Amino acid sequence: MLTPTLLALLGFLAMIGIIAVLMKNWTTPALAFLSVAVVVGAILLVTGTADLKTIGNFTKAGISSVQSTAILFIFSVLFFGIMTDAGMFDVIINALTKRVGNNVVGVCVIACLIAMIGHLDGGGASTFLITVPAMYPVFKKLKIRAEVLMLICVTAMGVMNLLPWGGPTMRAASILSGFKEIYPDGYEANRLWKEIIPMQFVGLVVALFTAVFWGIVEKKNGAGLNSTRVIDYGDEFEKKAAAAATENTLARPKNFVLNVVITLAVIAALVWAPIPTNVTFMIGCVIALFVNYPGVKMQKQIIKSHADSAMMMATTIIGAGVFLGILQGNFLDEAGKAVKDSNIMTQMALMIAHGIPQNMARFLPIIIGVLSVPLAIFFSTDAYFYGILPVLITVGNEFGVNPAHTAIAMVVCRNCGAFISPCVPATFLGIGLANVDIKDHIKFSFLWVWGVSIICLVTGIILGIVRF
Repeated sequence: MLTPTLLALLGFLAMIGIIAVLMKNWTTPALAFLSVAVVVGAILLVTGTADLKTIGNFTKAGISSVQSTAILFIFSVLFFGIMTDAGMFDVIINALTKRVGNNVVGVCVIACLIAMIGHLDGGGASTFLITVPAMYPVFKKLKIRAEVLMLICVTAMGVMNLLPWGGPTMRAASILSGFKEIYPDGYEANRLWKEIIPMQFVGLVVALFTAVFWGIVEKKNGAGLNSTRVIDYGDEFEKKAAAAATENTLARPKNFVLNVVITLAVIAALVWAPIPTNVTFMIGCVIALFVNYPGVKMQKQIIKSHADSAMMMATTIIGAGVFLGILQGNFLDEAGKAVKDSNIMTQMALMIAHGIPQNMARFLPIIIGVLSVPLAIFFSTDAYFYGILPVLITVGNEFGVNPAHTAIAMVVCRNCGAFISPCVPATFLGIGLANVDIKDHIKFSFLWVWGVSIICLVTGIILGIVRF
């Protein structure tokens, strides 16, 4: 049976293996996640750490955690594909490009503002679904790289995700509330948010600067209306563009107003309706198909035309779920009961926390703030907050470090890199909609969002929000 230390090392090796395979482009992301998961599962089985039934339960739980996202992606791709085929986006794009002309910077800023507004509900998946399908065709027409769109989105979303109803802020507040000896009255998410508002404001300014800066860069590189710049947006787009150039029998210009109403209704339901997001898109797909393409033959043609991209990303999301399920599953004791916090990710978190020298403990908020974006690559949101944060608060408290300051540094800085992490299912939704490989997304965005997180951290230190 593997010891906690060996489990942690196995977890780090698995994450390094995943990142290496993705970066080297040795296979598809789905196969990368599944192959590494099989290797980790085999090691657990051979060493007697877990039996086959337990590993099966891990994978089942992992799939259950992401299946709604996978379903969401399938039907969202189909819905927006129908609207694209029907020509709704063509009308919007033509109107927008006529208004902005060669204003590449303006388009980038618009994308940033849409992402900020769209993320008011705190949902990463819904924000990508609102922002990327609307702006991606405009970026393509102006020959702006899709990686820039993703960077603008994740920067804006990372800062907006600090709202008190956002998942990370609520998670951190719930952990702080658990330390009754320090906070006998609990620690509400709203209280935590009020403390980090200045850092969030600076982050929003940096997010807008990101849009302006990369807009200028893209313009200098030749982006703009009627640009001759050559950008590979993927084989699928090229084939669709070529087909559309020769014959556009799928366009439904008479249904433009109705399609806009349907799309706005779907977006409104994403924000306000008390029904699952994937169900919203299921209903939207049914209505859109019957309105634009009545008849079984035409409906089959439309569904088949978008099946490749939908299924490719859905399998990636499910593969990631299997991998995370094995890393996050708690092992059983001799009585057959799950042992709390015995999973691989928790052991990884404990190893990191215990690896901080005692004489550096008072600098804990700064250390964890600086390392938050790299750590976001390795840890899911729950593992990060429920695994690392309680341990670091306990360690820091022994050396007089205010637990709230540690939590603030972790929440603010980690959020900046949340949507470049392969451990966050919404990341795959975003890159799938933008037709960007995960390796290209991480390569392009990692250093920038890390820099944004450090700027927010320095702001907190200067303003006395984070002390040591």
